[in-house]
Amino acid sequence: MPDDHSTTFGQEIAIMKTTCSSSTQLALLAAPMLLLLAGLAVAHPGHDHVHGGGFAAGLAHPLLGLDHLLAMLAVGLWSLRQSRAFSLAAPALAAGGMLLGAGLAWAGMVLPGVEFGIAMSVLLAGVLIAALVKVPTLVGAGVVVLFMLFHGHAHGSEMPHGASMLAYLAGFTLATLAITYAGRAAGACLMARENRILRALGVAIAAAGALFAFG
Repeated sequence: MPDDHSTTFGQEIAIMKTTCSSSTQLALLAAPMLLLLAGLAVAHPGHDHVHGGGFAAGLAHPLLGLDHLLAMLAVGLWSLRQSRAFSLAAPALAAGGMLLGAGLAWAGMVLPGVEFGIAMSVLLAGVLIAALVKVPTLVGAGVVVLFMLFHGHAHGSEMPHGASMLAYLAGFTLATLAITYAGRAAGACLMARENRILRALGVAIAAAGALFAFG
């Protein structure tokens, strides 16, 4: 007899799908064009306007950097087509990669090609979504951590002078988790019957990454 308290991963996805409003799906239909237009902007719009330090600066950094925002959303979107373990762990893996990268920056370790690595993470994440690529759990975990390592290094390097390290770390960790969970929720809306929209989003994200890297 099935355990009433147990919920399969497929059932969880189905529940998440039912919470998606029609307005959310309409917004997602327009997202590819909006992402392509946004990709014409510089990779870090608005960062210079975040002064001071601490929690607010850390929270704002991922939201004001289009490259960071797209990468985190992409991780969430992509994770929904992977194994249950990977999908559930994806936000924590993204945050872990961010923390590792920031730690390297704060330790004075130089990571070559950080900006190019950030741009390529957006491009490749878009390709993974557009191609509906599925990978083993450990491979997927390594990919996410590697992608976010570059983003975390940039966050650590750009911490405002005089900011509280712990507060700044808490801010960008919370933002990373929230954005990745948002991508995961959007992915649930688009799974199965909405694969064309999901693929289009992947193409748009990859195009934005290409603009960041080579534009």
